[in-house]
Amino acid sequence: MPDACADTVGVEEEFLLVDPASRRTVLRADAVLKRLQNTELTHFHAELAATQVEAATGPCTTVAALGQALAQAREMVADAAREEGLELLSRGTPTKAAARPVVTNGARYHRVLDTYAGVIEDYEASGCHVHVGVPDRETAVAVLNHVRPWLPTLLALSANSPDHGYASWRTVLQSRFPGSGVPPLFRDAADYDAHVARMVACGTLVDTAQSFWLLRLASTLPTVEFRAADAAATTDDAVLQAALSRALVHAAHVDIAHGKEPAPARDDVLAAAVWTASRYGIDGVGIDPWRECRVPATAVLDDLLDQVTPALEERGELELVHHLLSQRV
Repeated sequence: MPDACADTVGVEEEFLLVDPASRRTVLRADAVLKRLQNTELTHFHAELAATQVEAATGPCTTVAALGQALAQAREMVADAAREEGLELLSRGTPTKAAARPVVTNGARYHRVLDTYAGVIEDYEASGCHVHVGVPDRETAVAVLNHVRPWLPTLLALSANSPDHGYASWRTVLQSRFPGSGVPPLFRDAADYDAHVARMVACGTLVDTAQSFWLLRLASTLPTVEFRAADAAATTDDAVLQAALSRALVHAAHVDIAHGKEPAPARDDVLAAAVWTASRYGIDGVGIDPWRECRVPATAVLDDLLDQVTPALEERGELELVHHLLSQRV
């Protein structure tokens, strides 16, 4: 049985600010953030793009509490934006982009701009990031190894940036960064840290707090951070991602406790699965990472549900997840 380490879940939501008339994103995050006050459970932050505001919940033990925190945070950000004559857009990419460059002022942000140049100048991609508590970094790395084959399905389920024929154009934009996609397998925490340090030394990462994987160890929190999902169109979509992500961590804990090795999945097949998820979303084809072929994306989603059903049942969240899925699929 997993212990309390997997009981907590928190979500970071990134929102775009748009002009109501033109529907174009605007570089007004600073003004909106000045109108926002952190609460006991939710903090508000600037993001890489000056057109974005992030709302980050603290750790919650129930998805019901998380949903309340997310709904309250959205309302607060929307109200602050409205006071500035703006609207909130919860979408993976803007429908009409702001004039470039869009990077927020700040030393680290400008280091990022200097490093990635044109890739970052017009980058306004927004995600829904889920943090799940773990007891230590060794366990966190073991969880990464077990969960990685499911990341394309979480992406497909979240796809919310349709453009250029893709269900998730945000994922295409992210693929321009070095080391994006599903993380490789790691032997242990030292191997993980050495990999990140090596990429910093090679100049493809700005610092050890940065990586572009769809799942990673949080740099300052005792959590694994799921970064596969597009910005959630609704609070319910964010809650669904959080419930499934925590259940995957729970299932990984059970497998680890029983000495079960991660299910083998080739890096190139997982890369194909990420691309396919971004292209078609949950309503099209997907990639079965073990049979290594195209199948309906919903078939892989069914496999994921089989994997996490015991964890969802134990937490009393299975009925909720099925309800939320019925609204999404």
